[in-house]
Amino acid sequence: MKTSTRLRGPVINTELPGPRSRAIKEISEQYEPNASSEQVPIVWKNAEGVWATDMDDNTFLDFTSGVLVANAGHSHPRLVRAMQEQAEKAVNTYDFLNEWRPQLAKKLVEITPPNLSRAIVLSTGAETIETAMKIARLYTGKHEIVAFHGAFHGRTYGAMSVNGKRSSPGIKGFGPFLPGVVFAPFPYPYRSILCRGHEDECSERCFEYFKWIIETESEKDIAAVLVETYQGAAGSIIAPKDWLQMIAQWCKENGAVLIIDEVQASFGRTGRLFGFEHYDIEPNLLCLGKGISSTVPVSAVVGEEDIMSVLTPGSVSSTHGGNAFSSRVALENINIILEENLSENAARIGEILDARFRDMQAKYPAIGDVRGLGLVFGIEFVKDRETREPAPEVTQAIIDEAFKRGLVMIAPIGFYGNAIRVAPPLVITEDEALLGADILEEAIAAVVG
Repeated sequence: MKTSTRLRGPVINTELPGPRSRAIKEISEQYEPNASSEQVPIVWKNAEGVWATDMDDNTFLDFTSGVLVANAGHSHPRLVRAMQEQAEKAVNTYDFLNEWRPQLAKKLVEITPPNLSRAIVLSTGAETIETAMKIARLYTGKHEIVAFHGAFHGRTYGAMSVNGKRSSPGIKGFGPFLPGVVFAPFPYPYRSILCRGHEDECSERCFEYFKWIIETESEKDIAAVLVETYQGAAGSIIAPKDWLQMIAQWCKENGAVLIIDEVQASFGRTGRLFGFEHYDIEPNLLCLGKGISSTVPVSAVVGEEDIMSVLTPGSVSSTHGGNAFSSRVALENINIILEENLSENAARIGEILDARFRDMQAKYPAIGDVRGLGLVFGIEFVKDRETREPAPEVTQAIIDEAFKRGLVMIAPIGFYGNAIRVAPPLVITEDEALLGADILEEAIAAVVG
């Protein structure tokens, strides 16, 4: 793992936000629309490893990874060096070949299952979803896509059409959406009406309802099933192994393309290089992004030979996809994750944090549920454990209190905005992880007593 100056703790020198941060915030409020998600008022100036410094030289412990991007840590020296060197050579080459795009494609094929033999390098996660759906429809000659309640796949129209909560701010009001999308339940033992009181049967119940939805709401023209190994936006809900295996088997038996969206879950985040490795399944098409570079926008679709062979020149292209700059950085980032054993570190530190969060759950009745895999967690807050009534105001207050103490977390997630997401860079040490847990517990105690 990279060596760097490790801070003992956050350093808060000013009120938050400080004067320089407020000045930047005022420019934003004057010239940018109020379209981004509302986050704690940190204005990032620089970051290294798991530490972020704002415009007023306040330093925070980062439990966000910049929304699950900075898996290799912020400003990893090898990534900085790769960016500096490539910026002096070539950056954008459009569809023309450059030195790095084919090497990145080769690496992606090498590190994914043997059935995946081709890789398309793109720029954003949503772009991979659009591309995978296009390929699946073209390959099968069918048009329907099965997606799941609670899913989040992006903010372009195709991706929004398969997002599983239509009332969310990123979707509501933008319809109508693409036809041919069929939604089925994703196992959520803590809240699903199919599973409440039958948690041990949640996988089977959700799969049986999946089949009933296909029977009653589809035209039996299923091109693909699109699924995440864990649903991040819905509250970091981890798919049960037996359920996902049933879905994969159904796809095989019914000729549907299994598209696994690992834009959030890949490159060590879950304690394995890819989240689907926990499930002993293989995707037909795999969507990758975010942690693929730990820095700049890069994404990819990796797929099977016969599926990818339906593409013809010009059928999939991207202005910035596969540019020399991003491709080189992504390739270096993958090598860092492999060489520095960051997947293994995520698994080890994740077990430590899981135990700590469950201790908090036993101590604070406001914590209704704790779930996680590797270094991604959802901590769900409730007003009453018996009724499980969501407590979004408490959740936001805890995030605000943690920020005052020097811990940065993303705004509340989940169906009801009552879950905290914990997702630090994978380079985090045990001491840093426990420090973050201490700060989080202080914030919880300050809010709920």
